[in-house]
This record gives sequence, structure tokens and C-alpha cells, in this order.
Amino acid sequence: MRLVRTLTGIGTALTGLTLSGAVWAQAALQGLETVGKPKPEGIYFQPAATELARDIHWLDDLIMWIITIITVFVALLLLWIPFRYNRRRNPVAATFTHNSALEVAWTIVPIIILIVIGVFSLPVLFKQMEIPEAELNIKITGNQWYWSYEYTDENLSFDSFMLAREDLAKNGYAPDEYLLATDTAVVVPINKIVVLSITGSDVIHSWTIPAFGVKQDAVPGRLAQSWFKAEREGVYFGQCSELCGKDHTFMPIVVKVVSQAVYDEWLKTSLAAANGTPAPVAVASN
Repeated sequence: MRLVRTLTGIGTALTGLTLSGAVWAQAALQGLETVGKPKPEGIYFQPAATELARDIHWLDDLIMWIITIITVFVALLLLWIPFRYNRRRNPVAATFTHNSALEVAWTIVPIIILIVIGVFSLPVLFKQMEIPEAELNIKITGNQWYWSYEYTDENLSFDSFMLAREDLAKNGYAPDEYLLATDTAVVVPINKIVVLSITGSDVIHSWTIPAFGVKQDAVPGRLAQSWFKAEREGVYFGQCSELCGKDHTFMPIVVKVVSQAVYDEWLKTSLAAANGTPAPVAVASN
């Protein structure tokens, strides 16, 4: 009798620990800071949360400086030439037909500009395309109109659908996150290399998280890869970025970056729920 009661107490305690762990993990997931989120009237990138995104931002700034200098130079020429060479200032037109030095200059200078852009942009592209050794593998499938995820190392899979407006609050989302929030989220640990294998089941979709610098088309019949290593905990929103049908705008993406401890607890409870594992049941005594 005493042994049965002891086992009952242990079972109850384990049940309580399991439930408290699940509640703690869920609270930790809902208490995350929202980092990657589009803002009304926003004109710049979302905060960079990966090295890939920082590289893209830096390259964009470099090219913007080059474009700005070229635009200002051309605009000044357009203003200066009519002012300096109009009929009143030059009643007798020049008779030359070409200027070799000028023609060489306007051929060589653009070539040099393109080489500079290529020298700095190609390493950024190669870093995106050269897939490192994964610490976490996730397969992503685009469907009309939702996403399917499979943690291939853990035998965990689930679908992700956009939340209705009335379901936002109970899932921990703000009212202005309508059209961004989903019923399930991709959860990854911070500072881990996550390799994504992306495909489509019907038409072409595109899995995009701007704050990670990740955008990869999901093409039926093909398996493309991308990767990221998130450096900041928080909630990150993305959306399908390839027109895929009438509900294209209703298939958002949510990624939650958490600590390793929270990720481990989330994975354990998610696997238990997916496998239908019952909570420990106490044995009743006669």
C-alpha cells in the first residue's frame, strides 16, 4: 500500500513538472520581444538579426552612395550644359565631332563602378549560397495557402496557418499583427546554424524573413536550400513573397528565436503532443 502511494506521489509530481515545464515554455514563447516586423510608412530594412542581413544592409548602403553620387553628377550636368552652352552664350556652334578622351572616360568609369559593385556584392551572394554544416535542419513546404514545417532531425512536423483577428490575443499577439501572426511558429535556438530545405507542393511560393536576410523560392519538384544564424531572441515576421494565387497575402511566416533551454522544453512538449503521449497517471489504491 505504501509503495503504491509512493509511486502515485512520484507520478503526480512528474505530471506537475511536465505541465509546469510546458507552461513555462509557452509563457517564454509568448513573452518574446517583437523584433522583425513591418511598420507603417517604414522605408528602411527591419533590424538585422543575422550576419547575412547585416551584409545586405551594408551592401545596400554602399550601392546607395554610388547611385546617389551618379545621380547628383548627372543632374548637375543636365543643369549646367543648357546654362553654359545655350545659343545666347554660344552663338557660334562648335564644329568638332568627337572627343576621344571623353569617350574613353565614359566607357572606363562605368566599367570600374560595376567592378567595384561586383567585388563587394559577390562575396555576400556566395555567403548566402554556400550552405554551412547544420546544427538544426528544417524542411519547409509551401502550399496554397499555408506553410508546412518538418524538423527532420527530430521527426516533428506541423502546418502553420494565419490567425484570425479574434484569435490574436489568446495566442499572445498584438491587434496590429493581424495578417502577420500564425497559429504555430517556427521555433529555433539562438546562435545556432539553421539550414532550410525549401520546396512547394503546388505552385511557386517564396519563404522570406527580412530580418534574417533570407528569401528563397519554393518551387514544386525542386529542393532549394538557405540558412541563417539568428543572433537576437525575439519574434520575427515574414510573408510569402511570390504571387501564388488568390490567398497569397494570407500565408504569413512567424519565427521565434529563443534560448537553448526554452527551445529544448518547447521541442519536448511539442514531440509529446505530436505523439499523443499521455501524462503519467497515478495508480489508485484499494
